[in-house]
Amino acid sequence: MTTAIAETYRRFAREEARGRSPLYEALSESIADDPDMLAHLADLPPAKQQPNLLLAAVRHVTGVPGGWADFRRNALAHWGEIRTVIMERSTQTNEAGRCAALLPVLALLPQPLALLEVGTSAGLCLLPDRYAYDYGVHVLRPVDMTADTPVFPCRADEATPVPKSLPRVVWRAGLDIRPLDVKDADQMAWLETLVWPEQSDRLARLRAAVQVARADPPSIVQGDLTRDLPLLVKEAPRDATLVVFHTAVLAYVSDQAQRDAFAAQALSLCDYWISNEEPRVFPSIAAKIDRELRPPLFMLAVNGQPVAAAHPHGATLDWIAEPPPANGRRKSTM
Repeated sequence: MTTAIAETYRRFAREEARGRSPLYEALSESIADDPDMLAHLADLPPAKQQPNLLLAAVRHVTGVPGGWADFRRNALAHWGEIRTVIMERSTQTNEAGRCAALLPVLALLPQPLALLEVGTSAGLCLLPDRYAYDYGVHVLRPVDMTADTPVFPCRADEATPVPKSLPRVVWRAGLDIRPLDVKDADQMAWLETLVWPEQSDRLARLRAAVQVARADPPSIVQGDLTRDLPLLVKEAPRDATLVVFHTAVLAYVSDQAQRDAFAAQALSLCDYWISNEEPRVFPSIAAKIDRELRPPLFMLAVNGQPVAAAHPHGATLDWIAEPPPANGRRKSTM
């Protein structure tokens, strides 16, 4: 078992942390070579062995480590507390910057929109119309923008249909197995801990997005995405384009058959299903692309058709194809 865990940490260091967090890259490589750390991890349920969760839990209990020796000493000395955090929490990274990748698709859809996000965490990605975006060639700002409104940068290629205006959202709701409350200081402190140590700009934007959400929090329902989606869909207004979307969520559903069943259900319930996930999450969709999307790139897809390669936090967007037509319930105007 420890061999598989070690490989998971090496892959995380190589494919996800490299170039984005020197500290997490070094720590993950060292964890993969440490029998004591691997033994502690092997004692956890498989879903709790993931690198992001361990690294955040150690920081949550003992602070940002100075290096491997500091991390190992603190982790082993405080393992009881750290294990409790791991078992009680999850990696609900609510990266509002992903809205920069979603926005070009949302702006192309028939307006107004009803947004329903599964795996929504604190619901920050349900507010794409309340943030500002810098695509380099064009900056979009909400009408009520203030000095505190976060501005999400995104380097979009020339093929990307950068929107000229923000989408009009008339209804929004989220579904999460363990929703987070933007007004709960402890829960928001955990979200901050999930931001990697070197990413100070990302942390500042997270804090700003939380303040935007606190002014008018989106409705979030506790439930399982594989079971409770149909009930929430019924609450959406019929005179708006219903969009079911998710970002970096379905990877936590380990069974491919369950992922595919969710995809089929989402397609049957909404006008547009937007998926922003690692390509391996939906291999049948990824197979439609004539080039390989290497980690850490996400595959942005609409109604099961790839449309763009996206940075996992929305920092880049490379367009692949035009979005497909509507899902049968409403004629597309694209």
